Amino acid sequence: MNENWLGLDGQVVIVTGGASGIGKHVVDTLVKVGANAVAVDLNVKTGDELDGAYCVQCNVTDPESVNQMVQAVLEKYGKIDALVNNAGINLPRLLVDVKGEKPEYELNEDSFGKMFAVNVKGVFLCAQAVARELVKQGHGVILNMSSESGKEGSQGQSAYSATKGAVDSFTRSWAKELGKYNVRVVACAPGIMEATGLRTTAYNEALAYTRGVKPEDLSTDYSKVIPIGRDGKLDEVGSLVAYLVSDQASYITGTTVNISGGKSRG
Repeated sequence: MNENWLGLDGQVVIVTGGASGIGKHVVDTLVKVGANAVAVDLNVKTGDELDGAYCVQCNVTDPESVNQMVQAVLEKYGKIDALVNNAGINLPRLLVDVKGEKPEYELNEDSFGKMFAVNVKGVFLCAQAVARELVKQGHGVILNMSSESGKEGSQGQSAYSATKGAVDSFTRSWAKELGKYNVRVVACAPGIMEATGLRTTAYNEALAYTRGVKPEDLSTDYSKVIPIGRDGKLDEVGSLVAYLVSDQASYITGTTVNISGGKSRG
Protein backbone atom coordinates (compact mmCIF):
# COMPACT_ATOMS: atom_id res chain seq x y z
CA MET A 1 0.00 0.00 0.00
CA ASN A 2 1.27 3.46 -0.87
CA GLU A 3 2.49 5.39 2.19
CA ASN A 4 0.50 8.42 0.98
CA TRP A 5 -2.75 6.67 1.88
CA LEU A 6 -2.52 8.35 5.30
CA GLY A 7 -2.84 11.77 3.69
CA LEU A 8 -0.21 13.32 5.94
CA ASP A 9 1.68 15.09 3.16
CA GLY A 10 2.44 18.61 4.36
CA GLN A 11 0.69 18.11 7.70
CA VAL A 12 2.48 19.81 10.59
CA VAL A 13 2.90 17.43 13.52
CA ILE A 14 4.67 18.42 16.75
CA VAL A 15 6.33 15.58 18.69
CA THR A 16 7.54 16.42 22.19
CA GLY A 17 10.51 14.40 23.35
CA GLY A 18 11.13 13.93 19.65
CA ALA A 19 14.92 13.68 19.69
CA SER A 20 15.27 10.23 21.26
CA GLY A 21 13.49 7.01 22.19
CA ILE A 22 9.94 6.43 21.02
CA GLY A 23 9.62 10.09 20.07
CA LYS A 24 12.48 9.89 17.57
CA HIS A 25 10.91 6.85 15.92
CA VAL A 26 7.58 8.68 15.72
CA VAL A 27 9.33 11.65 14.11
CA ASP A 28 11.14 9.42 11.62
CA THR A 29 7.89 7.68 10.65
CA LEU A 30 6.11 11.00 10.15
CA VAL A 31 8.91 12.30 7.95
CA LYS A 32 8.76 9.09 5.92
CA VAL A 33 5.05 9.53 5.19
CA GLY A 34 5.48 13.13 4.09
CA ALA A 35 4.51 15.09 7.20
CA ASN A 36 6.30 18.21 8.39
CA ALA A 37 7.46 16.70 11.68
CA VAL A 38 8.66 19.03 14.41
CA ALA A 39 11.04 17.48 16.93
CA VAL A 40 10.49 19.34 20.20
CA ASP A 41 13.04 18.54 22.87
CA LEU A 42 15.28 20.04 25.55
CA ASN A 43 18.28 18.64 23.72
CA VAL A 44 17.88 20.30 20.33
CA LYS A 45 18.48 23.80 19.03
CA THR A 46 15.60 25.74 17.49
CA GLY A 47 16.01 25.98 13.75
CA ASP A 48 18.21 22.92 13.38
CA GLU A 49 17.16 19.90 11.32
CA LEU A 50 17.13 16.34 12.63
CA ASP A 51 16.88 13.72 9.89
CA GLY A 52 14.31 15.74 7.98
CA ALA A 53 12.47 17.16 10.99
CA TYR A 54 12.47 20.81 12.09
CA CYS A 55 13.74 21.23 15.65
CA VAL A 56 12.41 23.46 18.42
CA GLN A 57 13.96 23.54 21.88
CA CYS A 58 11.41 23.45 24.67
CA ASN A 59 11.01 22.67 28.36
CA VAL A 60 7.51 21.19 28.50
CA THR A 61 7.18 21.99 32.23
CA ASP A 62 7.61 25.76 31.62
CA PRO A 63 4.53 27.60 30.28
CA GLU A 64 6.59 30.35 28.68
CA SER A 65 8.82 27.84 26.91
CA VAL A 66 5.77 25.93 25.67
CA ASN A 67 4.11 29.07 24.32
CA GLN A 68 7.34 30.07 22.59
CA MET A 69 7.53 26.61 21.02
CA VAL A 70 4.03 26.92 19.59
CA GLN A 71 4.81 30.36 18.19
CA ALA A 72 8.03 29.06 16.62
CA VAL A 73 6.08 26.33 14.82
CA LEU A 74 3.44 28.79 13.62
CA GLU A 75 6.11 31.17 12.36
CA LYS A 76 7.74 28.31 10.45
CA TYR A 77 4.67 26.63 8.99
CA GLY A 78 1.67 28.90 9.62
CA LYS A 79 -0.41 26.10 11.13
CA ILE A 80 -0.39 23.06 13.42
CA ASP A 81 -2.28 19.91 12.47
CA ALA A 82 -1.39 17.61 15.34
CA LEU A 83 0.48 17.33 18.62
CA VAL A 84 2.07 14.12 19.87
CA ASN A 85 2.48 14.60 23.62
CA ASN A 86 5.34 12.14 24.01
CA ALA A 87 7.86 13.73 26.42
CA GLY A 88 8.05 11.78 29.66
CA ILE A 89 10.33 10.37 32.34
CA ASN A 90 10.26 7.17 34.38
CA LEU A 91 12.12 6.84 37.68
CA PRO A 92 11.57 3.35 39.19
CA ARG A 93 10.74 3.77 42.88
CA LEU A 94 9.22 1.64 45.65
CA LEU A 95 6.53 3.06 47.89
CA VAL A 96 8.45 1.56 50.82
CA ASP A 97 12.01 0.22 50.69
CA VAL A 98 11.29 -2.63 53.07
CA LYS A 99 14.85 -3.99 52.94
CA GLY A 100 16.23 -0.53 53.64
CA GLU A 101 19.28 -1.13 51.48
CA LYS A 102 18.69 1.54 48.82
CA PRO A 103 16.80 4.52 50.26
CA GLU A 104 17.41 6.40 47.00
CA TYR A 105 14.99 3.98 45.31
CA GLU A 106 12.14 4.78 47.71
CA LEU A 107 9.58 7.22 46.32
CA ASN A 108 10.01 10.73 47.70
CA GLU A 109 8.72 14.20 46.91
CA ASP A 110 11.57 14.95 44.53
CA SER A 111 11.14 11.88 42.28
CA PHE A 112 7.35 12.11 42.54
CA GLY A 113 7.44 15.78 41.58
CA LYS A 114 9.77 15.26 38.61
CA MET A 115 7.58 12.59 37.06
CA PHE A 116 4.36 14.52 37.54
CA ALA A 117 5.95 17.73 36.26
CA VAL A 118 6.93 16.22 32.91
CA ASN A 119 4.34 13.47 32.47
CA VAL A 120 1.24 15.33 33.67
CA LYS A 121 1.92 19.07 33.84
CA GLY A 122 3.90 18.95 30.59
CA VAL A 123 1.11 17.10 28.81
CA PHE A 124 -1.42 19.66 30.07
CA LEU A 125 0.66 22.70 29.11
CA CYS A 126 1.44 21.47 25.60
CA ALA A 127 -2.11 20.28 24.97
CA GLN A 128 -3.59 23.58 26.11
CA ALA A 129 -1.23 25.75 24.05
CA VAL A 130 -1.76 23.70 20.91
CA ALA A 131 -5.51 23.20 21.44
CA ARG A 132 -6.01 26.96 21.41
CA GLU A 133 -4.67 26.98 17.85
CA LEU A 134 -6.54 23.85 16.77
CA VAL A 135 -9.85 25.26 17.97
CA LYS A 136 -9.24 28.46 16.01
CA GLN A 137 -8.42 26.41 12.92
CA GLY A 138 -11.46 24.20 13.36
CA HIS A 139 -9.55 20.92 13.11
CA GLY A 140 -6.64 18.96 14.54
CA VAL A 141 -5.49 16.06 16.67
CA ILE A 142 -3.85 15.72 20.08
CA LEU A 143 -2.25 12.34 20.72
CA ASN A 144 -1.07 11.63 24.26
CA MET A 145 1.57 8.95 24.85
CA SER A 146 0.34 6.72 27.65
CA SER A 147 1.60 3.30 28.76
CA GLU A 148 0.17 -0.10 29.60
CA SER A 149 1.22 0.67 33.18
CA GLY A 150 -1.48 3.34 33.29
CA LYS A 151 -4.07 0.58 33.10
CA GLU A 152 -2.29 -2.33 34.76
CA GLY A 153 -0.01 -0.69 37.32
CA SER A 154 3.63 -1.74 37.55
CA GLN A 155 5.76 -2.97 40.44
CA GLY A 156 8.28 -0.31 41.38
CA GLN A 157 6.66 2.22 39.07
CA SER A 158 3.59 3.37 40.96
CA ALA A 159 4.12 7.10 40.43
CA TYR A 160 4.92 6.63 36.74
CA SER A 161 1.82 4.44 36.36
CA ALA A 162 -0.27 7.10 38.08
CA THR A 163 0.95 9.75 35.63
CA LYS A 164 -0.11 7.57 32.72
CA GLY A 165 -3.49 6.95 34.32
CA ALA A 166 -3.84 10.72 34.40
CA VAL A 167 -2.93 10.87 30.71
CA ASP A 168 -5.73 8.42 29.91
CA SER A 169 -8.20 10.55 31.87
CA PHE A 170 -7.00 13.72 30.14
CA THR A 171 -7.58 11.99 26.83
CA ARG A 172 -11.17 11.01 27.57
CA SER A 173 -12.08 14.36 29.10
CA TRP A 174 -10.45 16.58 26.46
CA ALA A 175 -12.06 14.55 23.68
CA LYS A 176 -15.45 15.36 25.18
CA GLU A 177 -14.56 19.05 25.46
CA LEU A 178 -12.98 19.51 22.03
CA GLY A 179 -15.00 17.21 19.79
CA LYS A 180 -17.49 19.97 18.96
CA TYR A 181 -14.60 21.97 17.49
CA ASN A 182 -13.53 19.09 15.20
CA VAL A 183 -10.49 18.37 17.38
CA ARG A 184 -9.78 14.74 18.23
CA VAL A 185 -7.90 13.59 21.34
CA VAL A 186 -6.56 10.06 21.46
CA ALA A 187 -3.84 8.17 23.31
CA CYS A 188 -1.43 5.37 22.54
CA ALA A 189 -0.27 2.94 25.26
CA PRO A 190 2.89 0.96 24.45
CA GLY A 191 3.73 -2.15 26.43
CA ILE A 192 7.18 -3.75 26.62
CA MET A 193 9.24 -2.27 23.81
CA GLU A 194 12.70 -2.89 22.41
CA ALA A 195 15.46 -1.12 24.32
CA THR A 196 16.54 2.41 23.50
CA GLY A 197 19.42 4.56 24.65
CA LEU A 198 17.09 5.91 27.35
CA ARG A 199 17.20 2.55 29.14
CA THR A 200 20.42 3.32 30.96
CA THR A 201 22.44 1.30 33.44
CA ALA A 202 21.15 3.53 36.23
CA TYR A 203 17.55 2.90 35.13
CA ASN A 204 18.09 -0.86 35.00
CA GLU A 205 19.71 -0.85 38.45
CA ALA A 206 16.76 1.05 39.92
CA LEU A 207 14.18 -1.15 38.20
CA ALA A 208 15.96 -4.34 39.25
CA TYR A 209 16.06 -3.26 42.90
CA THR A 210 12.34 -2.46 42.88
CA ARG A 211 11.70 -5.92 41.41
CA GLY A 212 13.94 -7.68 43.93
CA VAL A 213 16.40 -9.02 41.35
CA LYS A 214 19.87 -8.24 40.03
CA PRO A 215 20.08 -6.07 36.89
CA GLU A 216 21.39 -9.01 34.86
CA ASP A 217 18.37 -11.05 35.93
CA LEU A 218 15.71 -8.69 34.61
CA SER A 219 13.48 -10.91 32.50
CA THR A 220 13.82 -10.72 28.74
CA ASP A 221 11.92 -13.94 28.02
CA TYR A 222 8.87 -12.19 26.65
CA SER A 223 7.23 -15.42 25.48
CA LYS A 224 6.19 -15.95 29.11
CA VAL A 225 4.29 -12.68 29.48
CA ILE A 226 3.43 -11.45 25.97
CA PRO A 227 1.02 -13.58 23.92
CA ILE A 228 2.65 -12.55 20.66
CA GLY A 229 5.98 -13.78 22.07
CA ARG A 230 8.26 -10.78 21.57
CA ASP A 231 8.84 -7.19 22.56
CA GLY A 232 7.37 -4.35 20.53
CA LYS A 233 9.31 -2.44 17.89
CA LEU A 234 9.52 1.33 18.19
CA ASP A 235 8.68 1.74 14.52
CA GLU A 236 5.42 -0.10 15.22
CA VAL A 237 4.52 2.64 17.68
CA GLY A 238 5.51 5.22 15.06
CA SER A 239 3.19 3.62 12.52
CA LEU A 240 0.29 3.54 14.97
CA VAL A 241 0.81 7.21 15.85
CA ALA A 242 0.95 8.19 12.17
CA TYR A 243 -2.36 6.42 11.59
CA LEU A 244 -4.05 7.94 14.65
CA VAL A 245 -3.12 11.53 13.74
CA SER A 246 -4.27 11.03 10.14
CA ASP A 247 -7.78 11.53 8.78
CA GLN A 248 -7.95 7.76 8.25
CA ALA A 249 -8.66 7.65 12.01
CA SER A 250 -11.20 10.47 11.90
CA TYR A 251 -13.79 8.63 14.04
CA ILE A 252 -11.32 7.62 16.76
CA THR A 253 -11.28 9.96 19.76
CA GLY A 254 -11.48 9.77 23.54
CA THR A 255 -9.80 6.39 23.76
CA THR A 256 -6.40 4.87 24.52
CA VAL A 257 -5.16 2.37 21.94
CA ASN A 258 -2.96 -0.38 23.41
CA ILE A 259 0.07 -1.63 21.53
CA SER A 260 1.31 -4.35 23.84
CA GLY A 261 1.28 -7.65 21.94
CA GLY A 262 -1.81 -8.75 23.88
CA LYS A 263 -0.17 -8.36 27.29
CA SER A 264 -2.51 -5.71 28.69
CA ARG A 265 -6.16 -4.84 28.53
CA GLY A 266 -7.57 -2.64 25.78
